[in-house]
Amino acid sequence: MDIGYKLKNLRVQQNLTQEELADRSELTKGFISQVERNLTSPSIATLIDILEALGITPLEFFKDDTEEKIVFTENDYVESIKEDSYTINWIVPNAQKNIMEPTIIEIEPKGMSKEVLPFEGEIMGYIIDEEIILNYGNKKFEVKKGETFYFRADKLSYIENVKNKKARVIWISSPPNF
Repeated sequence: MDIGYKLKNLRVQQNLTQEELADRSELTKGFISQVERNLTSPSIATLIDILEALGITPLEFFKDDTEEKIVFTENDYVESIKEDSYTINWIVPNAQKNIMEPTIIEIEPKGMSKEVLPFEGEIMGYIIDEEIILNYGNKKFEVKKGETFYFRADKLSYIENVKNKKARVIWISSPPNF
């Protein structure tokens, strides 16, 4: 971690000059300048004084600030369940820790997905290829390519492919359920 660089960024974000930070932390402008350029290292006590002057805790300062991954490619997808009639691909790795769990379900011709038991949450789907039959409780809905479905997950649900080509569906559970 580049402590000097990080301190300088925090100071600049707060529109403080080196002199203003030095006054707040009871240090000299020259010392602040040397720390920011990594020409000297502050003691732990001095670093805490600087952080207090910046209004940040040591925990916040040293927190790992590696960027969260935002964009995922097919190389990131995880095929986790492959059955005779369907395959489930997780399209956001480790999504089970998030609020939503997006997957792509591929259903073989004349196949069906696994049954999803009722749970406290919601399900949304988008048909990428072909068309499917959405079974929701005792109701059936035909959903075609380019169409979307959305429902509370309070009833048993699953999807069927009654056609002769593989169907692909984006299936999002909230909270994660697979």
